[in-house]
Amino acid sequence: MGEVVVIMRVMPESPEVNLAELKTTLKTTLPGIQDMQEEAIGFGLKAIKFAAIVQDAGGETDKLEKTLGAIPGVERAEIVEVTLN
Repeated sequence: MGEVVVIMRVMPESPEVNLAELKTTLKTTLPGIQDMQEEAIGFGLKAIKFAAIVQDAGGETDKLEKTLGAIPGVERAEIVEVTLN
């Protein structure tokens, strides 16, 4: 098995969520995060978009979404793109 790069978008619960703290929590939860950026959504809401390297094994991306979705302050985490590393 190889590795794939997963581009993720994490949507905070509200514009009041502290994005700096959320970014720190994301980096702690997934040490392999790279190229983290804020993405304006609208009405003051910003998403966090980043790349993560995961193993190319069945269910890894699903586990990634569930792990991120369980972080306090995260409304949802979605996969934007998956590409070979």
